[in-house]
Amino acid sequence: MRLLHTSDWHLGRSFHRVSLLDAQQAFLDHLVATAREHHVDAVLVAGDIYDRAVPPLGAVRLFDDALHRLAALGIPTVMISGNHDSPRRLGVGAGLLQRAGIHLRTDPAHCATPLVLADRHGDVALYGLPYLEPALVRDEFGATAPGHPAVLGAALDRVRADLATRPAGTRSVVLAHAFVTGGQPSDSERDITVGGVSAVPASLFTGIDYVALGHLHGCQTLTDRLRYSGSPLAYSFSEADHRKSLWLVDLDAHGGVHAERLDCPVPRPLARLRGRLDTLLTDPALHPHESAWVEATLTDQIRPDEPMARLTHRFPHVLSLVFDPERPPDTHDGSYAERLTGRDDRQIAEDFVAHVRAGHRPDADERAALHAALDAARPRET
Repeated sequence: MRLLHTSDWHLGRSFHRVSLLDAQQAFLDHLVATAREHHVDAVLVAGDIYDRAVPPLGAVRLFDDALHRLAALGIPTVMISGNHDSPRRLGVGAGLLQRAGIHLRTDPAHCATPLVLADRHGDVALYGLPYLEPALVRDEFGATAPGHPAVLGAALDRVRADLATRPAGTRSVVLAHAFVTGGQPSDSERDITVGGVSAVPASLFTGIDYVALGHLHGCQTLTDRLRYSGSPLAYSFSEADHRKSLWLVDLDAHGGVHAERLDCPVPRPLARLRGRLDTLLTDPALHPHESAWVEATLTDQIRPDEPMARLTHRFPHVLSLVFDPERPPDTHDGSYAERLTGRDDRQIAEDFVAHVRAGHRPDADERAALHAALDAARPRET
């Protein structure tokens, strides 16, 4: 059985106010072409189809087009809702779409109802577990403890109970949207700690042949049987070093897993540059990044004039500017109160300016302005 595992499309999301709809369209083109080229038996989409519960129309059009094209291939597609999706909105028309081979799993109550496919070795049961918010589904699963481990564990107990009723040798696949212990997060995932402990142990998935995970945006292998596909595009500069990809997974006759990473198209590379402004503008080693989306961290002790405009001349796609001035070693000992002892208001004010400007003390004009302000603020005797 050959499966194509993807997740975290986040249709409708932008990157630092730059629309990604064209890049998301290019990815969906690539997904359909890959499914066709590699003759996959099913496509697995492990949640966060959309970036928000009420997606923009452009994102809905992309999703609608993807559904039609996947259905036209005649390849079954299983999708679950993630923590960014609205389960009810995403699941509208699920019964009708199922007739076209699109299997939307957004209702927790149906998590133990699999799509059963067959190959020459027998049956493969594919279970879609939508994102389970503990506060909303605890009663449904009769969970005895708060948090994600309890509700996800209860859902998987139902899956294993259903598997036990099926013919011997039935292989199993689970789609889940969760933060599994050992996974490495990035800056672009929405925190799922609301409702209890967020991380769940990998041991919850014991007995499942392959687990197609979603939520974390970096492609990761927790075990041979537990994998994150990651997002197909970078959604934060923390993903600058990610290799965006899909998992092409082959299940053998005994549920053994062979997985291959297939690269996704990259609309524009990311670069995180750090240094003084003059260095960033002149260093020839930075030439390869001139066409990238750039996050620039300036280390100048004094904030330069018009840094964004000047950077844009060399890096037309600079999107983020961070200031982190180099600071001299701190030679002060003792507490803050001890360091103020014996110093007048003028010295304290000048020291504060030097502190916030990475050691650069006020010049003569600035000192005069500070002293005048302090004099004006002092109460006058009447």
